[in-house]
Amino acid sequence: MNTTSTSRAEAPAGALPRRTVLVWDAPVRVFHWLMVLSFAGAYLSAESERWRLLHVTLGYTMGGLVGFRILWGLVGSRYARFSNFVRGPAAVARYVDAALRGQPEHHTGHNPAGALAILALLGLTVLVTASGWATFNEVGGGWLEEGHEAAANIMLAIVGVHVAAVLLSSWLHRENLIGAMINGRKPGQPQDGVRSAWRTVAVLMLAAVLGFWWLQWQSAPAAGPVDRPATAATAPSHDRDHE
Repeated sequence: MNTTSTSRAEAPAGALPRRTVLVWDAPVRVFHWLMVLSFAGAYLSAESERWRLLHVTLGYTMGGLVGFRILWGLVGSRYARFSNFVRGPAAVARYVDAALRGQPEHHTGHNPAGALAILALLGLTVLVTASGWATFNEVGGGWLEEGHEAAANIMLAIVGVHVAAVLLSSWLHRENLIGAMINGRKPGQPQDGVRSAWRTVAVLMLAAVLGFWWLQWQSAPAAGPVDRPATAATAPSHDRDHE
């Protein structure tokens, strides 16, 4: 029986077909952009006590999204499955060597090097979320908070490398990989595409995230005066004045 391995090198970059097929289903795309939004928001709000609830909410969102992505990586569409794109060191080395020689292997789904970045980001998200939860609930000491910040900074560095690699791959392969993560389509033959976009799953995931955000917003403490921290800080001095 003939089968097509979509994780292997499929054709030289210059021989890509012009037609496009659906590669990234809707859940993968919604997951990707929700992760981008959540990580950016959580990182930018990390140092602000005023935006602490936002930081915590987005951090928990990332943890939930990773849980979904792991499940979808087992039962999702063809290119979403880990079995489709996770490969060993030899495949990664071969891909990197070909790219450095200006003859990059083309993969309909994730390439072996990109798979490493995906696994690293998923693992770091679990670590950041767990350490953030422990820090927020005062489980552990200051070392855990420092570990949380270090993991977040490492994650930011990997995100930067990942973005640079996407831009480089887009140039080498002459295809818009960022656009593909928006519309889900990449160059390929009809048999290379996935049959369903699974939009219902994506809508349910988005609804779950928005519902969680709404619940977090409803549980937020009532906002006090802008100068509340300063007033609290000066309260002891007023008491001493009365004494």
